[in-house]
Amino acid sequence: MKLRVVLADDHPFVLLGARSTLVRAEGIEVVGEATSPSELFRILRDTPCDVVVTDLTMPDGPVDTGDGLRLVRRLRRDWPSLRIVVFTSTTNRAILRAAASAGANAIVGKGESVEVLACAVRDTGGMRIHVGNSAGEGAALMSGGTAEGSAARRLSVREWEVIRQFVCGRSVTEIARLLGRDVSTVSRQKRDAMTKLGVSTDPGLFAFVQAHGFS
Repeated sequence: MKLRVVLADDHPFVLLGARSTLVRAEGIEVVGEATSPSELFRILRDTPCDVVVTDLTMPDGPVDTGDGLRLVRRLRRDWPSLRIVVFTSTTNRAILRAAASAGANAIVGKGESVEVLACAVRDTGGMRIHVGNSAGEGAALMSGGTAEGSAARRLSVREWEVIRQFVCGRSVTEIARLLGRDVSTVSRQKRDAMTKLGVSTDPGLFAFVQAHGFS
């Protein structure tokens, strides 16, 4: 069964781009689009949905959702089983932490590659943070000052790219093709990243990423 997704953004070109990305992704069906919080709520009341992909800053009229954090809180309150993916251009760490605390399951920066949005939608468990073009920023956002967070911040950008694609379900060969690198290079970058994170097996890597909320 395909994941049913509703998109919400007040910019038509963003909606168009998100729809174009998701309709090409395996296992995903876009079942609605909204340009305001009130329109989003109307769609959700009438349309079965598994995932909402929403901006944080959409102006509205009669529905007093205030800022995007209130929007996320209302979605979590009224549709508790819904998966919420925030699709945003903001890189303000305080706002993004607050969105995660309010109930967002994933935060994807609009500057990310299009594959990241589909990956966040398909990910049915754990917290996944993708902010801007730097996975390291996402790691620092959620991991704070822990020892695990310190280890994660030692990863290079290229190592993060490999780990991020791997936990999305891609093989080393697929990652090499996607990133335009040799298979041996990707394999080494994955191995080096695991060493820095202190894990020695693929299940351990998945468990680490899920537990500490960054990919």
